[in-house]
This record gives sequence, C-alpha cells and structure tokens, in this order.
Amino acid sequence: MSEEIIIKNAVKRYGDNTVIPALSAEIRNGEFFTLLGPSGCGKTTLLRMIAGFNTIEGGTISFGDQVINDVPAHQRNIGMVFQDYALFPHMTVEANVRYGLKFRDVPKAEADERVDQILKVTRIDQYRDRLPEALSGGQQQRVALARAIVIHPTVLLMDEPLSNLDAKLRIEMRTVIRDIQRDIGITTVYVTHDQEEALAISDRIAVMNAGVIQQIASPVQIYSRPANTFVAGFIGHSDFFRVKCEGGRVWFNDAYSVAVPMLSEGVSGEAVAGVRPEDFCIMPPSGDAGAGLTAKVLKKVFLGRYINYQIAMDGCTPLDTLESIELSQDISTAEHEFEEGDTLTVTLRGDLINVYSAEGGASLMKGVAAR
Repeated sequence: MSEEIIIKNAVKRYGDNTVIPALSAEIRNGEFFTLLGPSGCGKTTLLRMIAGFNTIEGGTISFGDQVINDVPAHQRNIGMVFQDYALFPHMTVEANVRYGLKFRDVPKAEADERVDQILKVTRIDQYRDRLPEALSGGQQQRVALARAIVIHPTVLLMDEPLSNLDAKLRIEMRTVIRDIQRDIGITTVYVTHDQEEALAISDRIAVMNAGVIQQIASPVQIYSRPANTFVAGFIGHSDFFRVKCEGGRVWFNDAYSVAVPMLSEGVSGEAVAGVRPEDFCIMPPSGDAGAGLTAKVLKKVFLGRYINYQIAMDGCTPLDTLESIELSQDISTAEHEFEEGDTLTVTLRGDLINVYSAEGGASLMKGVAAR
C-alpha cells in the first residue's frame, strides 16, 4: 500500500554549507511527482533524504502519519531505481528481481507469484534466464524497475533512471515507467534534469533551484503559467522583455501594446513580459508602428517540424540576461519561410503572455502561485 510523503521544513547541511534550507512539500498518495532542476540544485540530495541515505539536520519527513527521520533506510520499505541500474552481473534476470524478497521472509509460493507477475508487467518475462550482459539498456532498466516494485514498497524513488539511454529509448522507457506506475498506483518520486521528460511523465512537478522549490504544479501549469522568471526560463525557453503595464494592457514600446486578460488587477508600472518562441504571430512587414513589432532574422535553424529563428527586435527592450530572442515557426502551417537578413513583423497574443515583477521576477498573473 502506498503512502503520501509529507516534508516539513527539511534542512540538509554539509558542515557549514546549507544545501537545502527549510524545504516543504506534500506528495500525494499514488501520484507521480518529479523533482526537476539544474545540476547541483539539491534534487538528488532531497531524494536521498527521503530514502534514508542522507541525514536530516532539521524538519521532518513523513510517510503518512509516521515520521521517518530516524528510521534506517532498510526499514523504510522503499523501492529504488538508480541511474546505473546496479544489477548483479552474475545473476539471471529472475534472480535479480527475486533478490529483494529474500530479505523480507516472503514465502516461496508468494515470491514465485510476485516475480512471475512483475516480469510480465514489465515485459521481460522472456528474458528471465538471461544475464544482464545479454540485455539491452532498455531491458536492463526494466529489470531494475521490476526489482524495485516486486517488494511492494510504500514509495518508489527513481534517480535519473533514463540518463544512460539513447534519445529514442528514453522516450520509449518513460512511457513504460509511467504506464507501470499508473497500473500499480504507487507513490513515485522521480529525479531528472530533462524538462521534456518531466513534462511528459509527471502528475506534478517541483522545480528546484539552489535547494529551494520554485514552483509545484501540473506540467501544463508549469509550462503555461510559470511562477517566476527562473521557472519560465528553465522549462523550455522564454523571451523576456522590459515592459510597462497600464489599465490591463502591456506596452512593449510607446506604440505597441496588448491586452492581457489574466493580468492581476491594479498592476501598473514597469514589469517583465515572458513570451514563448512559439507564441509569436508572424506577419508581413508593416509600416504601422502600432500593428506589431519589427524584427530582423539573425540566424535560422531547421529543427524538423519547426524552424527556429534568432531575431533582433526594434523598439523594445529585452532583459540584459537574455542571450538571444528566439522565435519558432511551425512549417506545417507556415505560408513563408524567412532567411537570415529578412525583416518581418510579429504580434503577440495577450492570453499567452506571462508578466512578472520588474525586480523580483514573481508572476503577476491571476491565480498563479508557487504552490
């Protein structure tokens, strides 16, 4: 039976260095919860705190009503899937999967039934007599997953489990993992630095930076309504511009503005607008300053279905930290492709724009919160 995980003001220190300061989160029973962030942000450290591999210097971590701070790792009833699989090379697939049951005094008949069932669920039944060296990377990953689940853990923890696989196999295996997790209904905490992977596989995502959770929300909410400029810039790409807000409109310069219906009431003055590259609308060049923003193509990159343009825009001010302004064009609907040096006009949809405070970078949109 799975449990919810409640983290209250958890602190992790290494000597005088605090890497996780007073972190709190509630992971729902049976959900697929992903810790996402750049390298060094603390996501694996937090996962190891939940597992019992790292100590906790403050706060509490609970499985349901039980505080587990002082419960040894081997008594927490967790299943763990590591980046390197950690299979025993001298054991067959079946023996690897069965291994964890030996230490739980599971009767042989029940152990046989559990092993047979999980081998079928993970679609590796036909490989049960093979050694790991005779398996592909994806097959080895399924063995590691089967071994973690067969013990009927309260919580399943996964640390970058797909990072050693090629791109095509990563996509296949993330679907397999998600389907198995849904079938079993086990509370799962998944660590990754891959934004696309997190969006595809999660019920909710916690975006972390420097040991602090920046936002917890569904994949759709995380992408469409980031809580701050860090989340907007880390999940996909966002172009950021210095703007002015007045009367529910966002002004990119003295001539061009758009109404933003989700902008919080009373917002006025300087702010930052975030625009996804795919949310620009491309128009033929226009001499009317109020009809759109004039842009010049600096670089063109073909990405299959999409063309990515790096552009320079007249009359508006991007953030100093923005490396380049990017615009994406879907070639399946494009009437015209642009070349380097071409001039075009872009317009913006107010319902897709996100607006953030000028100094702190927090969202100024209605109903958007970090939690």
